[in-house]
Amino acid sequence: MNPQALRQRFAGQVHLPGEPGYDENRRSLNPAVDARPAAVVEAASATDVRTALVTARALQVPFSVQATGHGTHAANDGGILLRTSGLAAALVDPDRRIARVGPGTRWRAVLVAAAPFGLAPLSGSSPDVGVTGYTLGGGVGWLGRRYGFAADSVVRAEVVTADGRVVTASADRHPDLFWALRGGGGNFGVVTALEFRLHPVARVFAGAAYFAADRAAETLAWYRDWAATAPDELSTAALLRRMPDSPDVPEAVRGRRVLMIKSMYAGDADQARCLLRPLWNAAGPVLHEELATTRYADAAMGGTAARYLNLFPALPDPVLRALAGAHEDGLASTVEIRHWGGAMAAPAAGAGPVGHRDMPFSVIVDALVPALEAALRPYGSGGSFLNFLADPGRTASAYTPENLRRLRSVKAAYDPDNVFQVGHNITPNVITPDVHPAARVAAR
Repeated sequence: MNPQALRQRFAGQVHLPGEPGYDENRRSLNPAVDARPAAVVEAASATDVRTALVTARALQVPFSVQATGHGTHAANDGGILLRTSGLAAALVDPDRRIARVGPGTRWRAVLVAAAPFGLAPLSGSSPDVGVTGYTLGGGVGWLGRRYGFAADSVVRAEVVTADGRVVTASADRHPDLFWALRGGGGNFGVVTALEFRLHPVARVFAGAAYFAADRAAETLAWYRDWAATAPDELSTAALLRRMPDSPDVPEAVRGRRVLMIKSMYAGDADQARCLLRPLWNAAGPVLHEELATTRYADAAMGGTAARYLNLFPALPDPVLRALAGAHEDGLASTVEIRHWGGAMAAPAAGAGPVGHRDMPFSVIVDALVPALEAALRPYGSGGSFLNFLADPGRTASAYTPENLRRLRSVKAAYDPDNVFQVGHNITPNVITPDVHPAARVAAR
């Protein structure tokens, strides 16, 4: 790879092995991924995006995209790694309730831009996560039960396809590509601009309450049954956690095993407390509480790193006992049960291939515990969710069989050579009638 020729092609910076900036820009946030690309290109424009892709294809080397590095799960060795973090514009149209972002934008920028208008995006647990990767992977956030997955709010995307064309995907332009983008990850092109709906949420009642974990299985059973009665405006998760024994942790829970209930209610605080009270009574005395009414933009609540992930159609008592036992025995420091459903399970017509929408619960464990996995296997669906999935070998498990077949057909139309294969890869299938004829014509 000729360094001088490569640099002449880009407006943005090019980092080669051994040069200053190379190690910093090649790294992801996943310590298991130690990529050694032949070049890292920092895009200064959408033109750089296209140039990087075309160059990788001409050189016949791997190509991948990285904004924040949150979603990087496979190494690009010997190829071109495109960094889009410099393309971080966030524009809000309050009249249309639409946001438009660049491929490197983080949720914090959208939250700040939308808050003055009393609007909210369907962001996730951290404002530092990139908007585009999160949204293309489905995007489950604390307003999901009320408004659906983040992917469900997308209205338009500008995309550089595998053959270097720049297209606009929407409900009436490249509709099959538009469908696939909303949950299919980065398999179908490089998104250089994304437009999505914002929602009228200015303030929420949100935070966490902590309880003793000595009756964990019994309390989780209460949570399971109570969740079936929760309105869509209320999103919750029940966690078993071992709290650090450090001065920055509240004294009441410092160094303890606790059961923590995270919640966010898009409404009045008194109504939220009324809805949560039966669960609080079942969990026992509150050891510590961090619930308050706040701006949605300030209400981010961190997530759990997933070493084990499964979706469950129900949570029978044996599942809850197994989870509680693994935590009590010290095999896992964090176990999280999250309540899904609501608008996520009832999408509008034409919604994208996001996850397994009929699953009401996810279970995440921060450790690999073979005995626990074996105990849970008969009860789980075997499905996963792309944003939470660290293992690229399980990508297919993030989709229903029907959606996976259609995704593979769309892949064949827009990326038949599987250029976008680094990461959670959906392999192309032969083109079938599932794909709109316009997509087949466009792909030629």
